[in-house]
Amino acid sequence: MIEKARRFLEDVYANHLVRRFNHIPTHIAIIQDGNRRFAKEHGLSVDIGHRLGADTTLHVLEWMEKLGIRHITFYAFSTENYKRGSDEISGLHELFIDKFNEMLEDARIHNNKINVTIVGDRSLISPDLLEVIEKVEKATKNYSRYYVHFALAYGGRNEIVETTRAILQKCRDGVISPSDITPDMITNTMYPLHDMPPVDLILRTANDKRTSNFLPWLANGNEAAVCFCVPTWPEFRYVDFVRALRVYDQRMKD
Repeated sequence: MIEKARRFLEDVYANHLVRRFNHIPTHIAIIQDGNRRFAKEHGLSVDIGHRLGADTTLHVLEWMEKLGIRHITFYAFSTENYKRGSDEISGLHELFIDKFNEMLEDARIHNNKINVTIVGDRSLISPDLLEVIEKVEKATKNYSRYYVHFALAYGGRNEIVETTRAILQKCRDGVISPSDITPDMITNTMYPLHDMPPVDLILRTANDKRTSNFLPWLANGNEAAVCFCVPTWPEFRYVDFVRALRVYDQRMKD
């Protein structure tokens, strides 16, 4: 009963904040931090921590529709994460397969016309996981109301290096000349299959004040606002999300 009352008051407060906003970001990049910390603090396995975090991710799909945020990119798994223990990586692999399979039938995806894609090095993703991902991408490719991007096997510096190589190869092949290279052309080369606008807000949970090499081309070049939230990702609530949007709204007013 107390928890229900608390959530009601939080929602009232959050909705009050939203009504005062003059600016809502188009693209939010979210670093979902703290699954392992939450699990340790509550005596749970790391796998359960990650699964509780995945539940929060799915709640965000509802919030983006409620608030009219068209693009969200989740930092699901970085290239550095491959250094973690084999048991944890295996658990995350199974979790990703489960959740992408669920997306194929998730009413939130289809009713809200959410286009789901991944960004990252697909050569590093296992064939069975990639197969499920491509099914979701195919099932949602014609949706254009909202866009959810999952950064898997992703590294920002590696992304820039690979894009540079691709552009240099086009120059060598005579497809383009150096004078053709523009910021828009670099973006289109970097994300040839995705509608990826500049990042307006980077949000990181668990109070770790780093942006961790996440979407540097889209975020740093756009001077994205940054919000570091105290709650871990499994604890992250709608009111926390709205408070992060307030950071962006205040920056746009300054």
